[in-house]
Amino acid sequence: MTRRELEFGCSIIVVGLLAGLAGMATTVLLHFVEHLTYAFTFGSLLDGVTGSSPVRRAVGPMIGGALAGFGWWVLRRHYEVPTLASTITNHRAVPRVSMTLDAALQILVVGSGASLGREGAPRQVAVVLGDAGTSRWALTPHDREILLACAAGAGLGAVYSVPVGGALFAIRIMLHTWHPRAVGAALITSALAVAVAAPVTHVRAPLVWPDPSLSYFLTGFAVILAPLAFAVGTAFNRIMARAKPAATPTSWLIIPGIAAAGLLVGIGSVWWPELPGNGKSILTVSLASGMTLGSAAAILLLKPVLTAIFVRAGAVGGMLTPALRPGQLSDR
Repeated sequence: MTRRELEFGCSIIVVGLLAGLAGMATTVLLHFVEHLTYAFTFGSLLDGVTGSSPVRRAVGPMIGGALAGFGWWVLRRHYEVPTLASTITNHRAVPRVSMTLDAALQILVVGSGASLGREGAPRQVAVVLGDAGTSRWALTPHDREILLACAAGAGLGAVYSVPVGGALFAIRIMLHTWHPRAVGAALITSALAVAVAAPVTHVRAPLVWPDPSLSYFLTGFAVILAPLAFAVGTAFNRIMARAKPAATPTSWLIIPGIAAAGLLVGIGSVWWPELPGNGKSILTVSLASGMTLGSAAAILLLKPVLTAIFVRAGAVGGMLTPALRPGQLSDR
């Protein structure tokens, strides 16, 4: 075994462990912001929103949005925050400070009720920690690309307790390859990350299906609904692409813009407490058949619009869970 192979193998272990710590830290911070925003101690975000007063529901996301907007305004005036994909693919140096601060602001805005996903922050923090933890080793640019992509996937896998999903994200979304070296590294790092984050995530599935058993009827129904889900997902992607600004907003207007988006979410949550957050509340209630057709129709319309407003205002967050909501609601 050569020194390069030994260092690459050790780097895989280090990246997996650090990605788990990233997933653990971002999850704890997200829960702290949620509990602070809606003043609850136990239970899910939906429980907290349901138990809070109408004033707190409306004002909480607005204040969180304003604080996050102020943070992004200051951050973008002094630092560049490139995307993970461009940083990894182009073999650029990881801007550790700006990427970590950007991740913290994502947690703040999502935890306070923004209609965005939470998976962006752990991916960024995992890449920052993975880069710092392996920076002293003599890795080739290609090996570094594999490791940082695996860190991003492992961070995703850690927060949702989906090791295979995290590995597939690294392999297909970040690296676009099925090379055994990349596949092996992705599987190991994601498995380690999920194990490390287990004390916080408890290795629970993000969603619990009411009846996981398959039948011919269910399989046929899924096949029939597949084109509809594809159409809804495509429409969602196009809406988000149109909403995304051509250039990252750096004006002070980002502060009132994100605050206004938060206020819209807050006002809507007075009638639909499932609205705040990344959409898990909607999926949970929908799978439990606890949502009326009228509520499903209203949320189906509101959630993509609110997500687009946040994106247009300059907020940053994940799109994985937000993309699941329209498809789930359209099947009701």
